[in-house]
Amino acid sequence: MENRVFQLDQLSRFDPNRTLPFSHHDNDGCINSNTASSYKNLAYPLNVYAHALFLQEGRVNYLHYGLFQKNQTDLEAAQQYSTDLLLNRLPAAPCRILEVGIGLGTTFSVLIQKGYQVYGITPDAQQIALIHKRLGSQIMVACQRLEDFEAAQDSFDVILFQESAQYIEPLVIFNKGLDLITEGGSLLIVDEFALRRDEVGVEGLHLLSDMLALANRLGFELVEQLDLSTMAAPTLDYLLQVTTRQRQRLMNDLSMNAECLEQLEESNRLYQEKYACGRFGYALLHFRKKQPPRWRLRLLEKNQAPDMLALFKQTFGHSMTPSMWHWKYGAGRGRAIGVWHGDQLIAHYGGMGRNILYFGQPQAAVQIGDVMVDSAERGILTKKGPFFLMAATFLERYIGYGKPYLLGFGFPNERAMKVAERQGLYAETAHMSEIEWQPLARTPQWLTRLHVVDSSNINDVWIATAIAQCWRSMAADLEEALVGVRDWTYLRDRYLSHPHQHYQVVLVINRFGRKVRGVLVLRHTAEGCEITDLVSPLKEIPLLITHARRIAGMSGHHRLSCQITENFASYFVATGGTKQALPICIPANAWSAGPVVETLRNRWWLMSGDMDFR
Repeated sequence: MENRVFQLDQLSRFDPNRTLPFSHHDNDGCINSNTASSYKNLAYPLNVYAHALFLQEGRVNYLHYGLFQKNQTDLEAAQQYSTDLLLNRLPAAPCRILEVGIGLGTTFSVLIQKGYQVYGITPDAQQIALIHKRLGSQIMVACQRLEDFEAAQDSFDVILFQESAQYIEPLVIFNKGLDLITEGGSLLIVDEFALRRDEVGVEGLHLLSDMLALANRLGFELVEQLDLSTMAAPTLDYLLQVTTRQRQRLMNDLSMNAECLEQLEESNRLYQEKYACGRFGYALLHFRKKQPPRWRLRLLEKNQAPDMLALFKQTFGHSMTPSMWHWKYGAGRGRAIGVWHGDQLIAHYGGMGRNILYFGQPQAAVQIGDVMVDSAERGILTKKGPFFLMAATFLERYIGYGKPYLLGFGFPNERAMKVAERQGLYAETAHMSEIEWQPLARTPQWLTRLHVVDSSNINDVWIATAIAQCWRSMAADLEEALVGVRDWTYLRDRYLSHPHQHYQVVLVINRFGRKVRGVLVLRHTAEGCEITDLVSPLKEIPLLITHARRIAGMSGHHRLSCQITENFASYFVATGGTKQALPICIPANAWSAGPVVETLRNRWWLMSGDMDFR
């Protein structure tokens, strides 16, 4: 069917003395009650919206958005209009429907009455209890998340999301659709979406354009798209009026404090502003399942680490240990998307979170790593190949405005960088260079001395304090740059808790006064001594290099080296080092909305210690 995109932009009008809008963060229900007890135990803020509607209208039919047509003032009719949009797109009964997020059961009840075979799921046990009370315990509902829901292949003709999709990972939505819906079946969503991203900070709503792109990658055809934003937005105006009018009753009946209610109202005012400026909106999406795609994209979970480790060994010819995987990705430190062919993982795109200073301001970034594709699939370098599918999805899901990480960075070789640039995924922001020095003889430094930091003393208060001061001074010098945080916690976790590598962490201290001038992190290998990292004011770099050369000489090395982004190499060359370019680029996200690449170019301070593989 031809894709149809409509703009439903009739002016919506309502009577604030009669009607109350939706719960803009939950589904529908139908309860008649004379007490607040039916609502008090519902999840916040559903309990607030349900009770506010009861206080205003005397009953609760729905808790989702109303879609007001021109000159319409009746809330219940506006809410029914929203539900009817979904019902009118269903195939004839008795098709099989999975309703995800059943609220209080009104739509579920209507579907049963129309002769559909319906199964409903919600993770809210209190909603299940209320539905059983109203419809009976024999109805087919379960207290379960979609993520955990299992059923036979092709068990349903339709999966229905009525203001529930915003809470579910999009990859889960479409993968469950592939598993559960028959070929040619429908996936119907009516919900809030972000329409554009242009500010730093995480926004909870899915970006509509990302949702559409992902659906296409996973084998779903967009049959219909309705823009309902203008019709839905007036409910926010009214909700603010009603919570103000019913403030005291809401606090008394639901045992709420004023601060909690004020936070909810502030959230609604923010949504109101974002609807008004076109950043947030409301839409109906109707997808049809096509032939299953060749590859499946999924988030990698902890229990799939063995698959990743097997692919790593096949790709790079050596093993990554489980402890190394945990050091990178465990305890929520990392994210990864995999590409699967049947039951086999054939590609992996990982990222490890990193706290940074973004022109002096704290932000979150992610270091891209462990990017690999099975050799049998590696030749497909188009936008339909596994590399593009996982890279584009990772960037859309995690990096940019409104995402968990403002920036992405990494250390790809030039070939990998060119592939990503051709596909519009990356833009180059910097190059790495290497500086080399000759080691020095064991000549004493009369004004400064060395103090080794290891696991036995890293928790000493004076050491933590000294490292913190060095980092503050370095951060002040790099206020016009992008730099990963190098505080005491980072040094401890990165260098002294590494599962395999051994690093030498050394403080350079004044002999008189005990002032710590800087921190050196060294790695000793058969090739020589490497300055993996340093933490100090930039003016102290010459002193630190002198001590590093002395340590290299005392350790019997014939070479001292350091890797640093080209834009900061001059600080090291000035100490007598010899510079050479490395075939390593620093990319930036060029795919999803985020900071302009030009503002990032030649701004990164990155050393080899910022890599996960050194």
